[in-house]
Amino acid sequence: MAETKAGPTVSDLFRRAQAIRQENPQTSYRDIAKQIAREFSGGPFPPTYNLTIPEQDARAPEEDWSAGLPLVLRGIQQQDWNDIAQGIILSLEQTENYERERGGEGTRDAWHDRSAGIEGATDKGVSKWMPEELVKLAEKKSPNREQ
Repeated sequence: MAETKAGPTVSDLFRRAQAIRQENPQTSYRDIAKQIAREFSGGPFPPTYNLTIPEQDARAPEEDWSAGLPLVLRGIQQQDWNDIAQGIILSLEQTENYERERGGEGTRDAWHDRSAGIEGATDKGVSKWMPEELVKLAEKKSPNREQ
């Protein structure tokens, strides 16, 4: 069996796009897409089994950060880095637009609080299986959790 080199994950590509954007916020989305395609062309393609950007769930609703994933999948299937980069950029743009319109995490009003209605059920479920000392440790380490 031949040894294969693992490619970057979709999350890795998204984090790279974010890093480029943070280094130079005036960089256009088109230029970021070109840079992503240029940097990763010739390398292995991302796996399709984890086609997600989980850390973005706290920044924007899933329908925003996942907007470009169909393009990413098509790019992987057709082995086209330009399509992959366009999908990553669409997800980045949607996430940034949501934050610009709604504010960053922790600054939203009660209407947009994504934990509303599930916090009690989550606490009840966690308390059933998580030892008390781990709950206390998690609450201590979590900056967003109200005591």
